[in-house]
Amino acid sequence: MASAAAAAAAGTGCYSQTSWALRRLGAGGGALASAATRRRNCSVAAAVFDNQNREYVIVGGGNAAGYAARTFVEHGMADGRLCIVSKEAVPPYERPALTKGYLFPPEKKPARLPGFHTCVGSGGQRQTAEWYKENGIEVLYEDPVEAFDGKTQTLKTSSGKILKYGSLIISTGCAAARLPEKIGGDLPGVHYIRDVADADSLVSSLGKAKKIVVIGGGYIGMEVAAAACGWNLDTTIIFPEDHIMPRLFTPSLAKKYEELYEQNGVKFVKGALIDKLDAGSDGRVSSAILKDGSVVEADTVIVGIGAKPSVSPFEAVGVNIEVGGIEVDSMFRTSIPSIFAIGDVAAFPLKMYDRIARVEHVDHARKSAQHCIETLLTSQAKAYDYLPYFYSRVFEYEGSSRKIWWQFYGDNVGETIEVGNFDPKIATFWIDSDSRLKGVFLESGTSEEFSLLPKLARSQPIVDKAKLKSATSVEDALEIARSSL
Repeated sequence: MASAAAAAAAGTGCYSQTSWALRRLGAGGGALASAATRRRNCSVAAAVFDNQNREYVIVGGGNAAGYAARTFVEHGMADGRLCIVSKEAVPPYERPALTKGYLFPPEKKPARLPGFHTCVGSGGQRQTAEWYKENGIEVLYEDPVEAFDGKTQTLKTSSGKILKYGSLIISTGCAAARLPEKIGGDLPGVHYIRDVADADSLVSSLGKAKKIVVIGGGYIGMEVAAAACGWNLDTTIIFPEDHIMPRLFTPSLAKKYEELYEQNGVKFVKGALIDKLDAGSDGRVSSAILKDGSVVEADTVIVGIGAKPSVSPFEAVGVNIEVGGIEVDSMFRTSIPSIFAIGDVAAFPLKMYDRIARVEHVDHARKSAQHCIETLLTSQAKAYDYLPYFYSRVFEYEGSSRKIWWQFYGDNVGETIEVGNFDPKIATFWIDSDSRLKGVFLESGTSEEFSLLPKLARSQPIVDKAKLKSATSVEDALEIARSSL
């Protein structure tokens, strides 16, 4: 008892020592012995600290946290050992649904919880609140961490709860970038989408809306505008770039999608900046005023202008100033022992392209969580080797004239070769100066065709550009690429 108290007073605690020992010993007999020792030691510490100790703490209740929890359970290390501290009122869920199926009108079978709780997005079990209870995982809902002390390994939540951790996994994700309050960014009727509460508020507005403005031509803008078409609303997308999805789409590819949106009644205002959002006599947003003085009427505005990594209150752990987020190594370890970061907030080495990156995507959230926890609980020392992957699904509501779903793998650098007429398929290949295939995009592919994309992007084969350019169909182009493997 005295030794446990002394360790705690020194700010180390029993958990941090044994967690690192477990990683060194691996998942064999040594690891099991270490786990048994840890349970004995920590039962003593729990008595000393009046149950403030948590062996493992995940801060953030997003998708990455849910997949991390599943990995803890798979290794038999969750029951009575794991605590998740979340600002949300519900357990982790598959966040992409919020800008897709969740926004469909009531008569078109919208997605709702508990239907898309983590980990159903990858074919896993639906992890409801009952699942966490059954697996002995403590979840603190609506109680985000407000203060952090790395020396004493303690966290303080908004309710005043003090938690002492052994290993800390930071999974705080991102927050939506907002328009300034002084230009109307917080007016009633102005929406941002990051969680279920945001989506519920937007659905309520869409049910009463007539004219909506979507600010931003990226993922959020495209997905929200497509969902709004299901409500038969007058919809306008405003963005400063020359075409939609500028970070990925080529001008030619973007044109195909813009034409499809226009066929569904969506209007585009390109190359435009917002000066301010005006309110009507009722105080609710009534229009968007552009920098050139033009006015676009709207009773509902959705802002999708990006996101910022939620690093507070963990700035002292180490923030990468170039890409944002908390910097980690290839096993998601920060510079401070026993502290990890996963998902959107992690600035990690993108091994394939030899650069530090931060990826805001559900695929990375899932895979980084699993890789990190495997590293934490076993002797795994394999570097995270992520292949960038992005996708979108739009116009999937009942009655839609055409449902579309695209996937992209790799890096969108180099010369582009486009094949297909978008009716219904189109493919784009990115090829560098050495004729190596760096990235590939496919719309409306079959499951077999989609499964080929990651193989191509990871292998980066040398392709015959002349043959690819002369391909008469998407199928032919993919076969030419396949033969290069």
